[in-house]
Amino acid sequence: QELLVETGGGSVQAGGSLRLSCTATRKTDNMNCMAWLRQAPGKEREEVASIDTTSGETWYNDSVKGRFAVSQDNAKLTVYLQMNDLKPEDTAMYYCAAGASCYAFVDEGQGTQVTVSS
Repeated sequence: QELLVETGGGSVQAGGSLRLSCTATRKTDNMNCMAWLRQAPGKEREEVASIDTTSGETWYNDSVKGRFAVSQDNAKLTVYLQMNDLKPEDTAMYYCAAGASCYAFVDEGQGTQVTVSS
């Protein structure tokens, strides 16, 4: 069984919104930091946002600051990525990742596709 399961991807027009969810099927010791990564065709994978699950401190890639928001529901072992004002350049496969710190992720989900049309 997959540890991390992402849902919520889809196709939207530019300016639209989507909320991604990442639910852990069990608690592990490598969940101090949860993050969202993305990879567009022909491009390197990049980190979009992360959250320290203990302190709640968040980090955002400059390209999404002010548009995306990462949050968590520890009781549900779920992390969310609210994406507003989506742009065509946000089109990518989005992956949830987990790690003991935000510097090294050891688990990753299967991904969910986000497609933004102009």
